[in-house]
Amino acid sequence: MSDQQDKKPDNDVQLAGKIKDSARQIWLAGLGAYTKAEEDAGRFFERLVNEGEELESKTRGVVGKHVKSVEHRVEDVRGRATGTWDKLEHLFDERVSGALRRLGIHRREEIESLEHRIEALEQELRELKKSVPQTTAKSPKKPPQ
Repeated sequence: MSDQQDKKPDNDVQLAGKIKDSARQIWLAGLGAYTKAEEDAGRFFERLVNEGEELESKTRGVVGKHVKSVEHRVEDVRGRATGTWDKLEHLFDERVSGALRRLGIHRREEIESLEHRIEALEQELRELKKSVPQTTAKSPKKPPQ
């Protein structure tokens, strides 16, 4: 038994050295894996960015074409709607004007035309009054007594 006890400290030192070497190798493997993952992640990220840029340039053209197509359709519909609305408004105005004429109500244009004619006649009257010589004032009559 004494022989086994003498060998035990040597075995412990060797075992501890092996464990230490294994732990160091595990640590170094972890560092290597981390570095490799970091390098791969950087390249992977760059590859994703490049693929994203390619996809964006492809889709930008397609989306741009669709947007222009939709804009043209909207303009066409807007034009047709505006034209239809204008026709409807004109038809409504004609019908209302006809109804007002039948009721004997004059349009604004007719009233404004008459106002202008009245103003012109008043101006002519003022000018005629200025051109006719004023008659001398008669002497006041004496009241009857």
